[in-house]
Amino acid sequence: MAHIEPRPRDAVDELKGIFSGAEAAMGFVPNSMLTMAHMPQLPAAFFALTSVVFGGDLKAAMPMLERSVADDPGRSDNLSADLVQLIAFAVSVAAGCRYCQAHTSHQMVERGGDLAKLDAILEFETEPAFSESERTVVAIAMAAGQNPNASTPEMFESLKTHFSSRQIVQIVSIIALFGFLNRWNDTMATALELPAAEFAASALGAVDWSVGKHGSN
Repeated sequence: MAHIEPRPRDAVDELKGIFSGAEAAMGFVPNSMLTMAHMPQLPAAFFALTSVVFGGDLKAAMPMLERSVADDPGRSDNLSADLVQLIAFAVSVAAGCRYCQAHTSHQMVERGGDLAKLDAILEFETEPAFSESERTVVAIAMAAGQNPNASTPEMFESLKTHFSSRQIVQIVSIIALFGFLNRWNDTMATALELPAAEFAASALGAVDWSVGKHGSN
């Protein structure tokens, strides 16, 4: 059973072209995209990425994209910038990507996040620096970053006590985006930029961080 109900296709008129494109390719509109539609610009961004990755013509898709990215009135419901980075850091810790751990921890603190949360990320369930709502998102990020995925229905029930459906879709979007980035950077051994490397070396002792394969030499 889905943790978040997909939106009805006709409830998001601005995505008509995107949904039609998906239907033309697959024979139906996938429920994954209808669930993404809680953040209406997300299916359009996903459509653009998959068009490129699958070798399609992004230029041909642009008319549909332009009609689908109207201003999103729900943006006022977006998660705070430091919470976004905390989620990204937690899933990167679970996935083991040192490159993304460095970037997300650095950006979390740059956006006003508490350094104590980095020091205690592995003790988030009891560490006083974390609010109850933060514990719910770190728990699911840590679980979903594992292979196999260890997220549970109970985790979603906990999320629902603190976050709207749109916000939960954003939380899972961050986790999924870093699934892409963790695999990309870990596989490519992307060289880590100096500011993030210096920050991580000084701040991420709790996860035994080292630059490893991401060194520039």
